[in-house]
Amino acid sequence: QVLLEESGGGVVQAGGSLRLSCATSGHTFKGFVMGWFRQAPGKERELVAVLGRSGGTTHYADSVKGRFTISANAAKTTVYLQMGSLKPEDTAVYYCAATLLWTIVPEDFGAWGQGTQVTGSS
Repeated sequence: QVLLEESGGGVVQAGGSLRLSCATSGHTFKGFVMGWFRQAPGKERELVAVLGRSGGTTHYADSVKGRFTISANAAKTTVYLQMGSLKPEDTAVYYCAATLLWTIVPEDFGAWGQGTQVTGSS
């Protein structure tokens, strides 16, 4: 079981930047596909970005492409989401998740963190 914990959320003015971190507890996420998702009030959870097992393959939602970057440290213990040019509509609780599949479907991810709030202010 992969245990995940997000950090780095906060309030950011429109156009600002923020970096989220997702740390594993006690072991690495080698062999896992890692994803960032978000859920705004009254909306369904949606994909933000996915990072392949080797770290060389990524996939982004159209809404964040060119503004957000997913990456991981060399030890494969922390996944990052670098967010730039933030907009008020980026406001949501952001979750990291892990799966053994290459997938962008939230239901295919079996391990989830507790989430961290990001608020983009206008």
